[in-house]
Amino acid sequence: MYIDPKTVISPKNKVDRDSLEVIFDTGPVDYSWSVARLRYADRLRLGIRWNGDEKESKMGVPTATAHPVWFILPDEIADAVQVRVEELRQRDEASLLDDYRLMAADQEREAEALEWVEGLTGDAY
Repeated sequence: MYIDPKTVISPKNKVDRDSLEVIFDTGPVDYSWSVARLRYADRLRLGIRWNGDEKESKMGVPTATAHPVWFILPDEIADAVQVRVEELRQRDEASLLDDYRLMAADQEREAEALEWVEGLTGDAY
């Protein structure tokens, strides 16, 4: 089971739910993991966690008192993790743009998509 990292706000007396910003999430796949910026014990910190899956841990890791929680990274390594996350985000965005370019270059697929869209708009009248 995938635990959406945006919902991980424990321990409640330490994590400020309004400050939680997931900056990287591999999504609902096996061995999914996430990194977030959050206010933890009144300091802006970086947290990381496994999001859970059907194979290893349904609640993800770490957990405390049966609730998913963030592992707060030590200040000494947080900057390095943030730099790597930004590299991964840029790589994913570049890959997505490449995929869009390939799709746009496929004229047969574009014609099918246009026909489908026109069929939808025709239903609206």
